[in-house]
Amino acid sequence: MQSASLEMSGSAQSTRSTPQAQLDEALSILSEQAPVWSRLPVAERASLLRACVPRLLQVAPEWVAAGCQAKGLRLDGPEASEEWLAGPMVTMRALRLYGRTLDEIKKHGRPQLPSGAVRTADDGRVEIQVMPGDAFDKALNAGFTGTVHLLPGITAEQALARQASHYRQPEASRKPGVSLILGAGNVSSIPPADALFKLLQEGKVCLIKLNPVNEYLGPFYERAFQPLVERGFLRFAYGGADVGSYLSYHPQIADVHITGSDRTHDLIVWGPPGPERERRKAENDPLLKKEITSELGCVTPVMVAPAEYSPSELRFIAENIATQVVNNASFNCNAAKVLVLSEGWAQREALWTELRDILSSLPPRRAYYPGAHARFEQLTAGRSQAQVSRLGREGKGELPWTILRGLDATSNDPLFTTEPFCSILSEVTLAARDPAEFIRDAARFSNDKLWGTLSCSLIVHPSLEARAEVRSALSAAVRELRYGAVGINHWPGVVYGSMLLPWGGHSSATLKDVQSGIGFVHNTPMLEGIEKTVLRGPLTVSPKPPWFVTHKQAHKVGERLVRFEAAPGWLQVPGIALTAMRG
Repeated sequence: MQSASLEMSGSAQSTRSTPQAQLDEALSILSEQAPVWSRLPVAERASLLRACVPRLLQVAPEWVAAGCQAKGLRLDGPEASEEWLAGPMVTMRALRLYGRTLDEIKKHGRPQLPSGAVRTADDGRVEIQVMPGDAFDKALNAGFTGTVHLLPGITAEQALARQASHYRQPEASRKPGVSLILGAGNVSSIPPADALFKLLQEGKVCLIKLNPVNEYLGPFYERAFQPLVERGFLRFAYGGADVGSYLSYHPQIADVHITGSDRTHDLIVWGPPGPERERRKAENDPLLKKEITSELGCVTPVMVAPAEYSPSELRFIAENIATQVVNNASFNCNAAKVLVLSEGWAQREALWTELRDILSSLPPRRAYYPGAHARFEQLTAGRSQAQVSRLGREGKGELPWTILRGLDATSNDPLFTTEPFCSILSEVTLAARDPAEFIRDAARFSNDKLWGTLSCSLIVHPSLEARAEVRSALSAAVRELRYGAVGINHWPGVVYGSMLLPWGGHSSATLKDVQSGIGFVHNTPMLEGIEKTVLRGPLTVSPKPPWFVTHKQAHKVGERLVRFEAAPGWLQVPGIALTAMRG
């Protein structure tokens, strides 16, 4: 399938490009310190991480304020929760969980898994449930589980033997190196979380080249991670595509990790479009002669199995889907893009009524990501007025929440093959009315017609799962879906935020057909041989999850969660819960 992520189709100009002499100096320091880091004892690594915690806590309010200002969000409103949760909170959680992992490696030789976590499925594949990871997770995320599905052929014994493989190697045989992180411009926790993965799971020091879209965050990163910076284990650089290109091919860079567009990935790996790129692909002769991992875009489907949902359940589902559209102005690679429904489902219009009501009540967001307006016009132009619904006012620099219905499931509609990366939600209907048949057909449609392999979700009423044929169809769909994260009843973005669970595109990607990327990040239990992650939660949750865009106290919950992750304690849990209940 022709890939078509448009995340960076617009120009993004840097205002503070790092001169080449400074880039070379940073790489020299990192190269000198790479062997030191590769041999650094786990206790010292953990100490350095924990030294970052108070610094991150100190800069968190400024970090959030800067993000709100750049994205046109009220700092004192619920929408600010997106910057708290997807920025300092997730980053702080990564520091806490990696610190715990290092403690466990020092004590036990590998990260510890919950009791009974490892099991073998009916098809012989090994599955490892890593979420909830501790008693705090159980209390704050009641009913949610996260399971890692390993590749076929890996036994439970092999899975445990390969866990945290970097730390099982003798220090003298570890390969030091400098990893280049080409940072994302949309979600502020991505660059530091990616660097922590490389530092702690692969033992590489890191140079983060910030995306021009959010390079304003650089000073906060530098202050928060000063303990790693001053030891020469981490550096930051600024600039546009020219700086990224210079660094990618630099001889002192051992490997590259990119979050963004498949087009940027292919430009780095295969060179500019044209005969030379095609020759390189045909001869398997990439321009980039070093390892590259990636997390790219996706046309993310939400599949709703037909059933009889109560009015409150239908409203919750609508809020759940609206969240996946509205969060971060829909500039997320895991944003809901295609709603897959049964054509004959009796409640289809009722769901759309609820969705329209919610989206109409939420002010449009600033379209801060480059090229968003052009993408929006490209994908909505030429469609009938009956097919396109624009909800809410459209102010200067904003885009309305937009619904496009009636897409033909048998067509090659651009909305199936192009990640909009803006405020568009499409609908496609399938003929199947029987829930089990619908689940099978929806999984097949998502695999075969939609571009990308990052994330998808299935919403299934518990009464359906009580039926053996539906349970079997759901199990088969989860097994067969070619996505790195599969959410059952909830946004797969929760996988990203957990830090416990691996995050990345499905393992079927290749350099020639990269889809949503190669490799997994986060994954604080340090598992290997991963095929996908499956998140499961109840159909409805009370109190309302703080990431829901309809949560009226979400910003207050987000700030409390940052402080909690910095120093978790049971005395904080009631305050978090009470604030959440007011949402």
